[in-house]
Amino acid sequence: MKILVTAKRVTDPDMKIKVKEDGSGIDLSSMSYKVNPFDEIAIEEALRIKEDKGGEVIVVGIGSDKAQTEIRYGLSMGANRGIHVQVDGYMDSDVVARILKSIVEKEQPDLVLLGKQSVDDDNNQVSQLLAEYLGWGQACFASKIDVNETKAIVEREVDGGIEIMEIDLPGIVSADLRLNEPRYPALPAIMKAKKKELKKMNPEELGVEILPKVIIKKMAEPPQRKGGRILEDVPELIRALKEEAKVI
Repeated sequence: MKILVTAKRVTDPDMKIKVKEDGSGIDLSSMSYKVNPFDEIAIEEALRIKEDKGGEVIVVGIGSDKAQTEIRYGLSMGANRGIHVQVDGYMDSDVVARILKSIVEKEQPDLVLLGKQSVDDDNNQVSQLLAEYLGWGQACFASKIDVNETKAIVEREVDGGIEIMEIDLPGIVSADLRLNEPRYPALPAIMKAKKKELKKMNPEELGVEILPKVIIKKMAEPPQRKGGRILEDVPELIRALKEEAKVI
């Protein structure tokens, strides 16, 4: 079974984000980076399927030269080979989905695994767009995946219980937080990953125009919360909620 899985380079979610003074974006001067945590879960699941069913896992990263670090991390976890699509600058979800569509058409995988969202933009759009562009079935927010030669059975958490979905392969599945616990690569695996194949490509080779549909005009930090106060009675509370907070 051939599985294609993504590895997006994102800012470390544990670091404090600062907006530039001119509002043009995030100040990245002191930021550290890592594999998007949901993509890391997707890579782990792809490796578990490969270990059970056999086959090949291909890690795809899109971005600047530095994105190769996250691809190599996926290779050190156990993926067979990597693909790096060189893109400098801003990409919206649609650009990413169109690039992945072209790669999928070239590689012809049986299954595409993605994180349900990236922790930087939090858009949760790429897997859905990719499924639409390919005309494939999809199952999002997977908390459990079972696959055979022709189908994938996916469990996902919903309000009040578990929903079970079945899709034909080839298909697309996005990984949720509780799907698994990713492994930590050992030093020998990290050294071995440096010798694994990492193919470099660009959007022109893939026939994709880097023209985003969504443009970020300005960013701003949310206003700081004001201090609370003690209200004397329930009528005063209702008045404050209605006239000041305007929530009722």
